[in-house]
Amino acid sequence: MSRLYGDNHRALQMAFDTRALADRIEAIAVKPEVDELAQGFIQSRDMFFLSTIDQNGRPTVSYKGGTPGFVRVVDNNTLLFPSYDGNGMYLSMGNISGNPEIGMLFIDFEKPFRLRLQGRAELIVSGPELEFFKEAEMVVKVSVHETWMNCPRYIHRYQKLEASRYAPGVESETPFCEWKRIDGLQDVVRPSERQKAADLGTTTIDEWMGKVMTGDTGA
Repeated sequence: MSRLYGDNHRALQMAFDTRALADRIEAIAVKPEVDELAQGFIQSRDMFFLSTIDQNGRPTVSYKGGTPGFVRVVDNNTLLFPSYDGNGMYLSMGNISGNPEIGMLFIDFEKPFRLRLQGRAELIVSGPELEFFKEAEMVVKVSVHETWMNCPRYIHRYQKLEASRYAPGVESETPFCEWKRIDGLQDVVRPSERQKAADLGTTTIDEWMGKVMTGDTGA
């Protein structure tokens, strides 16, 4: 009985004569837990890609970044990661609250190396878990279904230039979000953010987009 493959996968494996190979790879690589190698790799990462399912059954993929160790391995079957202040849409967290099944993809672009993880997520909005992560609004607790290492064959090699100044812990005081200073948003941001924008001075969307398009670190 396969943990990964359904009828659609089997049909393609049969069509391309890879069923035996697929079964061997599953037997070798897929594990129902986070082993020692996976734990070290996950906790060394400062980013990952998160896949969630929305209310219409559509997949959504988002980038999650922080400082190394911001995904914490609690034990062989449990992870924790923070949800930081974002754009107020709460797409990933809202999806999790409606459908807890998630996928996580961890990549080291320099080696290269990658690891996939499937799990069931739970939102934690209060309690001691929030104290593990500076400035976390919520914490996501993940019960692990499977992990497996992926072939690095098509991963392009990249090198990290610098950490985002907005990742909590990179600077002693995390900078205020630049786009929340856009004048056209001041009537809808939270009151505390409106006051902060007023103290710093507002900007226009064109000015902010100019920084984004040129790679200005101030964006």
